[in-house]
Amino acid sequence: MPATSQPQPSDRRGRRRTYRLVAASAVLATAGALAAALPADAHEGKHSKPRPSRYQDVQLLSFNDLHGNLEPPSGSSGRVTELQPDGTTKTIDAGGVEYLATHLREARKGNAYSITAAGGDMVGASPLISGLFHDEPTIEALNKLDLDVTSVGNHEFDEGAKELGRLQNGGCHPTDGCYNGKKFRGADFPYLAANVLNEKSGKPILKPYWVWKKKDVKIGFIGVTLEDTPGVVSAEGVRGLKFKDEVETINKYAKVLQKQGVKSIVALIHEGGLPASGSYNYNCDSPGAGAGISGPIVDIAKNVTPAVDALVTGHTHAAYACTIPDPSGKPRTVTSAASFGRLYTDTTLTYDRYTGDIARTAVKSANHVVTRTVAKAPDMTELITRWNTLAAPIGNRAIGYISADVPSTGTESPMGDLIADAQLWYGKKLDADTDLALMNPGGVRAGLTYAAKGAEGDGVVTYAEGFTVQPFSNTVNLQNFTGAQLIQVLKEQVSGTNTSAPKILQPSANLTYTLDMTKTGADRVVADSVKLNGAAVDPAATYRVATNSFLAGGGDGFPTLGQGTNDLVGADDLSALEQYLLANSSAAGPIAPPATNRITIVK
Repeated sequence: MPATSQPQPSDRRGRRRTYRLVAASAVLATAGALAAALPADAHEGKHSKPRPSRYQDVQLLSFNDLHGNLEPPSGSSGRVTELQPDGTTKTIDAGGVEYLATHLREARKGNAYSITAAGGDMVGASPLISGLFHDEPTIEALNKLDLDVTSVGNHEFDEGAKELGRLQNGGCHPTDGCYNGKKFRGADFPYLAANVLNEKSGKPILKPYWVWKKKDVKIGFIGVTLEDTPGVVSAEGVRGLKFKDEVETINKYAKVLQKQGVKSIVALIHEGGLPASGSYNYNCDSPGAGAGISGPIVDIAKNVTPAVDALVTGHTHAAYACTIPDPSGKPRTVTSAASFGRLYTDTTLTYDRYTGDIARTAVKSANHVVTRTVAKAPDMTELITRWNTLAAPIGNRAIGYISADVPSTGTESPMGDLIADAQLWYGKKLDADTDLALMNPGGVRAGLTYAAKGAEGDGVVTYAEGFTVQPFSNTVNLQNFTGAQLIQVLKEQVSGTNTSAPKILQPSANLTYTLDMTKTGADRVVADSVKLNGAAVDPAATYRVATNSFLAGGGDGFPTLGQGTNDLVGADDLSALEQYLLANSSAAGPIAPPATNRITIVK
């Protein structure tokens, strides 16, 4: 899709809400503490309308990493932690678009100047209600949420650039066709992909920026995804694409916007940070600006041009609203609203009509919980009911039984272990010589809950629940590696691109080893502790390893896994989990959550 060099609001197809782009009849509200009236016009008569004040507060509502979670997420994925005044914490059930819609609509009341933006990963890795239909339900929900603009994220490329273009522009799926006989209309909002270029043309595959306008107020938005998107997406999803540096791209288009007279600029960046606390209301500016946050977004924020007034971020699924100094040393707001629609960020941008820029000393920002104690939005309830009815014949099928919750949290998680066990079992069906299995933690999107979600009964695992856990349609691949390569793979968990943020593979039950986190880099893996079936791994021996196709291609910073030999490709990973559960569990004999004792962690 060709880039649009000067995108205009009129490009937004089917937009029913015109109030953002036309003059409102209501008298403008004056700003707060910074409000100051413009000098009186010498020719202004006593019956003339008063001029607007110099400063105009603009509300920016934002969220990120929705991942198609239309229904309230289950388990820990559907809760947030809140820091209490006495230093203790409590958890709050959160999320679900029925509630998100209510919260956003309530937040907009009384704010004539309001924008809603997102930081990417709106789709991809989605539960069955959305993923089964190539995320058309989520785009429909975002249209109803009155989303104005979003950046792309890495998961927008799960099905490739062509499918992303269909989500933007509409049309029926090339294989599955139209659902309910209706042509998909596409997104009412623009997806921004400033740093995602077509390799042949060298141009962005979607709009690089977009300008919001209301009367004399205009704010530009630049959208980018993380440069390392090819490292976290299957090779097929990013084929023919080039991903450029986030900072260089934002700085480039900030100049473009400035030349067009747009001086107020917000960057939507699908890359993020890691706050020192998991509480959504933690003050990451304590004891100093940005002192309580680490990760890639810190360096990005410190190098993005001061022309950008605020950064809306994502990807790490963390919650923060803090300031990080820009290159000139001036504080600048950086936010992220966790994930799955559990939070939204409310930021006040004070627009200076004299300069056309944001008065950054007045910027305020805070995250708010999408509680489930408010009324559900009826239009979202109708949407969910309609798509669930279509999905029910597939989603309600029982594929196994569990005796208790199978969580997906922790360095080694019960859910990750269960998937690895399933892939080893399935691998042995393909090839009896299969020795072990490894599962990437990012591919485990949720856990399994014992309590029934619908009418299936407690302990029953439905296809829909399994799909939520493993939504990527990766295949199970078998490859041969030497023992030395296997040990190198384990070292790559904590070295190379994974040094600062380790990605600990989930092992099948027969692989054990020690991870010494008091050390650094590859030394964290205690090489002589690596054992298979109780015996030390022989560096010179050959081992048959089951992984998913993403890992088999070297994804997630595991280049050695891309060097396997004697490849054998099996069925998709969800099918492997289903077959394993059906063969190894029953209503009378449910499977228990695996004990997470395969990796001994020294801290």
